[in-house]
Amino acid sequence: MSQPSPAPSEARLPRRILITDRPWPDCQIERDVLQSLDVDIVEAPNASEATLLDLAGDVDVIGTCWAPLTSTVIRAATRCRLICRFGIGLDNIDIAVASQLGILVTNTPDYCIEEVSNHTMALLLGWSRQVAGFDQQIKSGIYNLQAGRPMHRIAEKTLGLLGLGPIARAVASKAQALGMRVVAHTPSGNDYQTRCTMLPWDELLRISDVVSIHAPLNDATRLQFNADAFRKMKPTALLINTSRGGLVDHDALWSAICNEQIAGAALDVFDPEPPDMTHPLFSDSRVLTTPHAAFLSVESLRDLRTQTAIRMRDFLTGKQPANVANPEALANLR
Repeated sequence: MSQPSPAPSEARLPRRILITDRPWPDCQIERDVLQSLDVDIVEAPNASEATLLDLAGDVDVIGTCWAPLTSTVIRAATRCRLICRFGIGLDNIDIAVASQLGILVTNTPDYCIEEVSNHTMALLLGWSRQVAGFDQQIKSGIYNLQAGRPMHRIAEKTLGLLGLGPIARAVASKAQALGMRVVAHTPSGNDYQTRCTMLPWDELLRISDVVSIHAPLNDATRLQFNADAFRKMKPTALLINTSRGGLVDHDALWSAICNEQIAGAALDVFDPEPPDMTHPLFSDSRVLTTPHAAFLSVESLRDLRTQTAIRMRDFLTGKQPANVANPEALANLR
């Protein structure tokens, strides 16, 4: 990939990288990867649109975790040629505007496959075996194995997957090892040699004992789990979400649980984040929650940060970075 030569005024300036937000304590890993280059790393004090607008004008690269990179922010970044997502999903970035302006967008799709697939299985097992509920009861002085709801053998259940990307395929393998039957629904119908039975959406909802979400958040999937979807599920079914909170209508979910249309939920992601903790969903024993922690491990964060910084370094040294999500922007590189 060849890049345009910088204007004379730009040539005298070090490259500038804006980090909009991060859930880790510092940017040392990123600095280490980029130390051979003449770059300034600018860390936003907060991720408000006003702050990002103030900082974006003179940066060449933007690295973002969860901060919304709106059309307004991207258009204000007049020098920017690359946006790197610290993560997998791209729903916080206006990719259409970035492409129009010749700004490449990258993500890191493989850094936490083990963590998220393991977390999904932990939620499935933890909810099914009532681990959290029994633990809370014992800590409050109640030792009674009859205090929970009836438990059933997992090996005889059907797991339905919405989406069959790398994380979902890892979940499928682990669930199959436990003896579960795994079915899936995707727009393409491709089973990726997983031995999963591919089903229409309504059929997957109808037969699944557990439904686990592994789809991106976009216009087609937003609030896909709504009142209509819950009416089609088994009254004994569990919903697991380790993908994006915006795929689930949480008010409809709460209504479905209260009306015993489904048995419960295990949620790692919400919309917004953090969610309204006064919502009764979060105090009900039928709902197991974790704080968007599925991706997290020492190793996954190291891989994420290193790989993202390498994409920045490659781009700034004239190479095409890995995992360009909008290759159409290559024709419009400014």
